[in-house]
Amino acid sequence: MPVIKTHASTPIPEDARAALKTAYGKAISAVPGKSEGWLMCLFEESEPIYFGGDDSQPSALVEVSVYARGEVPARAWQELTEQITPAVSEELGIDPARIYISYASTPNFGWNGSNF
Repeated sequence: MPVIKTHASTPIPEDARAALKTAYGKAISAVPGKSEGWLMCLFEESEPIYFGGDDSQPSALVEVSVYARGEVPARAWQELTEQITPAVSEELGIDPARIYISYASTPNFGWNGSNF
């Protein structure tokens, strides 16, 4: 049950959204047991984002959340960062230095009316 939510200060055109969805689908396999088959992607565009107190340049926050009963290896998060950062930068024209990526895992996740 991975979820990737992108918050961007820029518009996210349909073609960029499709490209990011594809990139995220490939990247999520870095987390053991995760695949695009269960990936949910959400996109929030044109949000006011102040980075270092300044909103004059485009910025983005990408939130990655996964269902995991055990510890997710740090290497998995690193691989996701290495794949997500260039995809967001290329598709949305955002300097990598203005992209944050946050990670969370939870042992509790609901789907189809019940919890895992």
